[in-house]
Amino acid sequence: MNEFVEQFLLEARELIEQAAGDLLALEQRPDDPDRVDSVFRAFHTLKGAAGIVEFEAMGRALHAVEGVLTGVRSKESALSTTMIDECLACLDQVTRWLDDMEVTGKVPTEARPAADAIVQRFLGITRPAASGLQVGDWLARLQEASPGHFSEAQTALRYLPHADAFFRGEDPLAFIRELPGLVSIELALSDPATPFDDIDPFTCGMEILALSKADAEAVTRSLADVSDQIEVHAIRPRTASDAALAPLARSILEAQILLLREPRQSGGSGQAASAGQVSINVCRHAGIDPAADQIAAALNSDDIASIIKAIEHALQNQQGDVSAEKSEQPRIPSSATARVLRVETTRIDTLVNLTGELTVVKNALGHLATQAQSGLDTKAVAGTLRRLQMQLDRLVGEVQRAVLRIRVVPMRQMFQRFPRPVREISAGVGKSVTFAVEGEDTEADTAIVEALFEPLLHVLRNSIDHGVEDFGQRIASGKPPTATIVLRAFRELDNVIVEVEDDGRGVDVDRVREVAVTRGLVEADTLERMTDADIVDLIFASGFSTAREVTGLSGRGVGMDAVRTAVERLGGRVSIDSRSSIGTVVRLTLPFTVMIARVMTIEAAGQAFGIPLDAVVETAMIPRDRIVPIGQAMAFAWRGRTVPLVSLAASLGLTSHVSTNAAEARVVITVAGGQLGAIEVERLGERMDVMIKPMDGLLGGMSGVAGTTLLGDGRVLIVLDVQELFN
Repeated sequence: MNEFVEQFLLEARELIEQAAGDLLALEQRPDDPDRVDSVFRAFHTLKGAAGIVEFEAMGRALHAVEGVLTGVRSKESALSTTMIDECLACLDQVTRWLDDMEVTGKVPTEARPAADAIVQRFLGITRPAASGLQVGDWLARLQEASPGHFSEAQTALRYLPHADAFFRGEDPLAFIRELPGLVSIELALSDPATPFDDIDPFTCGMEILALSKADAEAVTRSLADVSDQIEVHAIRPRTASDAALAPLARSILEAQILLLREPRQSGGSGQAASAGQVSINVCRHAGIDPAADQIAAALNSDDIASIIKAIEHALQNQQGDVSAEKSEQPRIPSSATARVLRVETTRIDTLVNLTGELTVVKNALGHLATQAQSGLDTKAVAGTLRRLQMQLDRLVGEVQRAVLRIRVVPMRQMFQRFPRPVREISAGVGKSVTFAVEGEDTEADTAIVEALFEPLLHVLRNSIDHGVEDFGQRIASGKPPTATIVLRAFRELDNVIVEVEDDGRGVDVDRVREVAVTRGLVEADTLERMTDADIVDLIFASGFSTAREVTGLSGRGVGMDAVRTAVERLGGRVSIDSRSSIGTVVRLTLPFTVMIARVMTIEAAGQAFGIPLDAVVETAMIPRDRIVPIGQAMAFAWRGRTVPLVSLAASLGLTSHVSTNAAEARVVITVAGGQLGAIEVERLGERMDVMIKPMDGLLGGMSGVAGTTLLGDGRVLIVLDVQELFN
């Protein structure tokens, strides 16, 4: 991939994030002119960038969106939820194209059908009819004027050029002449009531009606440059190959979604069945049989969320073919781990200045070496060398901090990705949620910021699905009908704290206790002695779930345990503060950077290794007669708990130097994933702060290794991933 395409991808993704954020803000304040202008500029700039890289399909799709937003800016039309949904769907498609480009380095060759579908959808959004004429009016006039051609045509077109078209260098008739399959043209004044003497020859006041044998998509594609000035109507019945739903069909499906999201009263199952059947009939009539089949399958499951998802799928994927289904999920590019950092020039300047100071010290050391060779007094050399060593130590420390500052990014880069998932998740479960972000300027290492997205998404999903009550429950408990979820970040000494707070029902301690006993996680008598905080901590157990049924969001037992695992991999910890009927705060405490870590060195088979000091609970000498086999593993009792034991040498496939007749085993007791474990080692070493370098190349996928660092004597120290070691 050349640098030109890389720059395009970087800027395009930033514009997509900006546009998505503005669209979500407009959903709350649709009359905000600054936000409308910002969204329009983002789409306009994206369209220009697409033209620079010669991505015609992307430019055409964005031009259609730009036309609708132009009407919103000029107050000719109001911004609706449908517009926002379609704009977001367009951004999703652009993101998929960018992902393809990141993989191949080239403009996607199969982008035209998806672009055509976007153009057609935006042509059907709140298009005002000029002079009060409705679609049926101009169609009837066209049919009356060309009855013979009307029967053989497949598409009817109405073209209302801008009044200043001539000054723009546009020739409306030339556009129409290039129309594929053209069979008939009818010309008239856009305002028939205008007296002949009042016609301005410099103003384009034409209405052009045309018939074509080509399909609606081909006609729309041919007139992409004036997409905001045309109306296209398919005359013949729609088939499965057609790319878009009619506006009326879309509005019917959207109405069924709203109906299904209403709080369920008595007769709710009949209401769901009715809405589902209506949606099936609409899809069958539109020729989208695969979408109708998906809705029917969801209807048989009697799961409201599944039915809503199937109808939304029909709205978003309107081609009804395999290619559309494949494009629903964005593809993760192979180079997804490669990131581009934008760094403030002041930070680069700091590094340049430090490099200059290092050069001075280097030259001084060279001069001192020359003097030493010339027979300078040893004491004088030693004194100067000591002074230079102190300068070098200071400079290296400053360089280290300056390099780490380059890797530091604001949480905003990750936080701005959450408003849309929160919107979609809350809509999927029929709950009204206000999402707020605090402390988005808080900085952390880029590796931590990138790795936090998935864990926080799990936490937010749990807050919406489990923590937040539905509309009726909140009203009954005296709470506002709309729940509030706050995502915040702040610094606390050397740590970065990230919290997710909701004003929901809190963790149901009794339900957690019930599930823990049912699944055998804790003995009943032990459970009685546990505090509420200890019981709440059980939700981090692997496979734990309080959901009574499996849905698209919860019930599979994969969630909070994954959160703890991911956070502990970063050297952090997770805690929960829950108050019944008031809400829950999930707190993630993380190190400021993952590059500098405090480790303890250990030895096995005569080789030195490191383990993160945060994972070490205690070191101990355990009598071998207390170590007993449990299945194929070994374990021992430690302070009332059974702790599994692994031999580090054996785990790494090395030959242990420990005598089999030794009376005691030297072990390091660790904690990972909330579970205790012990590692048998031969020798304990020192504790030190090191800069860890991740494994790359052929060793990049090696399990059990967190990274490497260099020791003072030049040896490479392998830092172990304790959790992987026990897995």
